[in-house]
Amino acid sequence: MTTVEVKIDLPESLAKEAQQAGILAPEELERLVREALRVKRVERLSQAREKLAAEPLPPMTLEEIQGEVEAYRAQIRSTP
Repeated sequence: MTTVEVKIDLPESLAKEAQQAGILAPEELERLVREALRVKRVERLSQAREKLAAEPLPPMTLEEIQGEVEAYRAQIRSTP
């Protein structure tokens, strides 16, 4: 586990309400960060899908696919 110390400036009323709601508890902050990251990943995936739909890649031949597989395997073998 990594400890992250962050200073957040909030209006006093908001900080008080968040504290009372338990939102500033470490477990709740972890849950909120995980959820925010999940939302960001979904957004990036949606953007990638839209881009691919707008600019589809040309289909690859079996020979091109085999060449990519062989290149990947060679790269894996040469990596320490």
